[in-house]
Amino acid sequence: MFSNKYDLVFMTYTIRILRYNPQSDTEPYYREYQVEAAPHERILDVLVRIQSDHDSTLALRKSCGHGVCGSDAMLINGENRLACSTLVRDIKGTLIRVEPLPGAPVKRDLVLDTDRFWDKYQAVMPYLIPSEPAPDKERLQSPAEHKKIEESTKCILCGACTHACPTTWANATYLGPAALLKAYRFIFDSRDQATGQRIERIASDDGIWRCYTAYNCVEACPKDIDITWHISQLKKAAIRM
Repeated sequence: MFSNKYDLVFMTYTIRILRYNPQSDTEPYYREYQVEAAPHERILDVLVRIQSDHDSTLALRKSCGHGVCGSDAMLINGENRLACSTLVRDIKGTLIRVEPLPGAPVKRDLVLDTDRFWDKYQAVMPYLIPSEPAPDKERLQSPAEHKKIEESTKCILCGACTHACPTTWANATYLGPAALLKAYRFIFDSRDQATGQRIERIASDDGIWRCYTAYNCVEACPKDIDITWHISQLKKAAIRM
C-alpha cells in the first residue's frame, strides 16, 4: 500500500484472467498480473492498464466506459458484471478473477462470439410495427402507457442476464432473458400492432416456457431490471391469446 501526491491510496492486486486464443491454445488457462490500483478505480481501468503496461495481447471489449453500451460485461469474481461499473473497492480481498461471460463461444480471452445472442435478439422483431402511416411528428403515448414499458427500455443489451441463465447454458437455442425482455418492450407498447406475431415467436419450447424462474437474470442485470417479472407477464399474455 502506498499514497501518491494526491493522497490516493494504492494497493497491489492480483488480477487472475482466463486467457484463451483458439488459434494457438488447446484449452483456456489462467494468467496472473500484479497491478497497483486505487479503491475508486474501475475494473475496466485495471484491465486497460494490464493491456497497456503488462500484456498488449490481452483481448477485451469496451466502448463508452460509463455503463451505457454494455460491451464490457464479463465474469468478475464469479458474478456477471460490467467492468466499467464495478469498482476495485467492490471486490473483497486483493484477488480479482476475471473471465468471459459463460454460455457462449469465446473468440479470444474476454471477447465472446455474440452472433448467437444477436440472432435471438432479431428473432423477436425488436422494432416498432405500427398499423398507421407515420405521423407528421412523433407517435404519441400517454404517461400511463409508457410506464408499462419504461423499465424494459432501460436494457443496454450487455448480455449479462442471458449468460447468467442456467437454461441458456443447457440449451443453445433458448431465446434468453435479453431477447424476451425486448419482446416485452414492444408487445406491451401501446403504439405497436404486432403483438400476435411476437407472441407466436416467443411462446415456444425455446421461448418463455423454458424460463424456470431462477432469478439469475435479475441478479446479473446492471440496470436492476426485474426481468423475471417481465417474462411472467409475457407468459400471461400468451395464455390469454
